[in-house]
Amino acid sequence: MKGRFIVAGIAACLCASLATADINVGVTVSATGPAASLGIPEKNTIALLPPTIAGQKVNYIVLDDASDTTTAVKNARKLIAENKVDLLIGSTTTPNSLAMIDVAAESETPMISMAAAARIVEPMDEKRAWVFKVAQNDAQMVLAIIENMTNANVRSVAFMGFADAYGEGWWNEFARIAEARKIRIVGNERYQRNDTSVTGQVLKLLAAKPDAILIGAAGTPAALPQKTLRERGFKGLIYQSSGVANSDFLRVCGKDCEAALLPAGPVLVAAQLPDSAPNKKIALDYVGRYEAAYGKGSVSTFGAHAWDAGLLVAATAPQALKKAAPGTREFRKALRDALEGVKNLTVSHGVINMSAQDHLGFDQRARVMVRVENAGWKLAR
Repeated sequence: MKGRFIVAGIAACLCASLATADINVGVTVSATGPAASLGIPEKNTIALLPPTIAGQKVNYIVLDDASDTTTAVKNARKLIAENKVDLLIGSTTTPNSLAMIDVAAESETPMISMAAAARIVEPMDEKRAWVFKVAQNDAQMVLAIIENMTNANVRSVAFMGFADAYGEGWWNEFARIAEARKIRIVGNERYQRNDTSVTGQVLKLLAAKPDAILIGAAGTPAALPQKTLRERGFKGLIYQSSGVANSDFLRVCGKDCEAALLPAGPVLVAAQLPDSAPNKKIALDYVGRYEAAYGKGSVSTFGAHAWDAGLLVAATAPQALKKAAPGTREFRKALRDALEGVKNLTVSHGVINMSAQDHLGFDQRARVMVRVENAGWKLAR
């Protein structure tokens, strides 16, 4: 009898020890390099996430991948091997996130990407079963652009985008939907994120005389084609991707940005949203917290992706804690399962409903069209 009490006491101590284990979240963002204007607000937002969830301490280990795919993979491996993280958040860009998928799957660590391409979570397979994302799919954003073009009677359009997975994702989705909507594509040019001139590509596009041009780029490097187009006298509509929705893009592009159109997460114009928008309250809460910490006008949609990733963790970790202790394979599996089961979770960008086949969970409420007006963002109604 005494032995049984000793064993029970040891078990109770072990359970108590497991129950108080920290939740470790590994984060890799592009805080330097070409995508820094996206990654910095993500890094800043991680510092605003709650230090505890359901009474458990949460440690956020943040690394910079310098907008480099190889470094993103190294960071993911380091976070898993050395920091024993229960979940990965990152990376900022599509190429980096795609490269991290194998690492997440091999280690059976759930991963929440903050990048846009649908390829990060589609098509669903054994590897992508461990991967989720909080940035609207490029297809969702492209559809918003196509609808705006149709309303503006755009008949012909040219495309210019990054010569990488981000640009390719935008081109594929845009070409597919434009063709279905009978919009004629008259040009397709590419450039590198660190290029200093795109004059040759712009001259080719101008020779095709399109009604509008879509720039499939992100961050401050997206300003280069826009400025060159205006300098060369293009008078048509210029559309940007959702990847430019931050103040650094406006600063670098300056007056040449005026009248540019882009799809964006609703956070960018939170105060202009109708009161009926389900995410308006949460979006305004995030904006208030971020600007209180980093200054008025500093908020961007990219930081909000990190905030929404934090909301996903806060919503699902309590469920996983009921099944296993942090630091174990069982906890990571329980966290993955909980993420896949998220229903009607309102976040700053919209409402999330995950499933076994949908690891994004956003519908069309997660994007709006925005116009650059007087060096600021104006909801295009």
